[in-house]
Amino acid sequence: MQITETTNQGLKRGYKLTIPAKDIEARISGELKKIAPTVRMPGFRPGKVPANLLRKMHGEQLHAQAVQDSIRESIDALMKDKALRPAMQPQVSLKDGYAEGKDAELTVDLEVLPEVEAPSTDGLEIERLTVPVSDAEVDEALGRIAVGNKSYADAKKGKKAENGDQLIIDFVGRTDGVEFEGGKAEGAALVLGSGMFIPGFEDQLVGVKAGDAKTITVTFPADYQAKDLAGKDAEFDVTVRAVKTETETKIDEDFAKNLGFDGLDKLRALVRGQLEQELNGLTRTQMKRALLDQLAAGHDFDVPEQMVEAEFQQIWEQLEQEAARSDDPESSRKEIEAEKDDYRRIAVRRVRLGLLLSEIGQKNNVQVTNQEMNMLIQQAAQQYRQEDRERFVQFIQQEPMAAAQLRAPLYEDKVVDFLFDKATITDREVTREQLEAAIEADEDTSAQKSSPPAKKPAAKKAPAKKAADTAKDEAPAKKAAPAKKAAAPKEEKPATAKKAPAKKAPAKKG
Repeated sequence: MQITETTNQGLKRGYKLTIPAKDIEARISGELKKIAPTVRMPGFRPGKVPANLLRKMHGEQLHAQAVQDSIRESIDALMKDKALRPAMQPQVSLKDGYAEGKDAELTVDLEVLPEVEAPSTDGLEIERLTVPVSDAEVDEALGRIAVGNKSYADAKKGKKAENGDQLIIDFVGRTDGVEFEGGKAEGAALVLGSGMFIPGFEDQLVGVKAGDAKTITVTFPADYQAKDLAGKDAEFDVTVRAVKTETETKIDEDFAKNLGFDGLDKLRALVRGQLEQELNGLTRTQMKRALLDQLAAGHDFDVPEQMVEAEFQQIWEQLEQEAARSDDPESSRKEIEAEKDDYRRIAVRRVRLGLLLSEIGQKNNVQVTNQEMNMLIQQAAQQYRQEDRERFVQFIQQEPMAAAQLRAPLYEDKVVDFLFDKATITDREVTREQLEAAIEADEDTSAQKSSPPAKKPAAKKAPAKKAADTAKDEAPAKKAAPAKKAAAPKEEKPATAKKAPAKKAPAKKG
């Protein structure tokens, strides 16, 4: 194989590879010899079919496979010969006009990882902001649980239902006079004004009494999750079994037992533990941002453009999803468009931090164990349908770059934990508000450090929250349009160093 370098600019590399026709032919001949003893053809003894007939029968397939194998081995040889560390999958193309019997000419373009000197882990100093959980906060959380587990009692006979009252209803829905799947229920509990059902459904039940029967008409939203119902008019025959009013919910032993706990002390202990876990997560976010700021200081090396673009696209995709869900999608899109350069600088920072953490981990022998990796794979496989999980596991096992992408977040967390162990940490007790303000300030400072002084930092929050810090999740569909869960905060994540290849994994559920 002949290798000619065509590009060597910064982190970009380009090569022309020439695979001699005789090498491809030798590979084909070798495969023909392997299959010859197994071929059966009328008029010939087993294993005695002439080579020219074998080539006529299987030559096209064997040639295609030989070229593919030759390209793969040539790329591997190039990486080894030039000691290349590709940042992403190389772009490989076969020169137009190639035909059997000719030399195969390839062009290979890639970006390499920069040579990064692992920063010293000595002298790291981090302030850890901690928030104790008070009894008042536990009481407040219990109050929220109580609100979500309201008690209702039968209203006085003849009472007309109002918003806030609970109805026990039977209903049957029809479109074009035909019942549809999921449009029928008996003894369903519905709190008027809760927004549980599609728009217009609850409003038409205000004023009903126990024993009433009513037909209501509604139109399913255009974006309704059941596509066969989206935008359609429907009628529901509703029978009101009971009208109930809210009763005072006492947070006592009975309340705890109704929720499945042995007593109120057990419930309070669980709530306190959950609050502590949540606050510990915020503290880790604050510490991690402080650590990353220290690492980023003084390191301004070039990063691969392809990695930055991949990271930016992930951020931008989530921003666009957030904007589409906002109350004013058009204004939200304009706002994020105005800050597009700031988000790209955030992508650069995250890629640079990912490379720094990777170098620190390698230098200090931080590893993800086989047991940890297997647990990661099994957890990720749960996103897929049961019949696709085994295929996903095989995909990860066979594709090193896909496995690296799955492994990267855990690896980076282990490097961060290693650095926490090396750092001098001082504790300071603060309130939740002060901790959240510190995180917000860190976010603003990080954005400013990622931007030239003359530019506005990416601190202004658009209605679509920053993809670097938030994630959305939707609640499962109910009988009617589901409510959406609030955005869950995420700590800042450096970008992963490698991207999964183009080969597709099994499709996810849903």
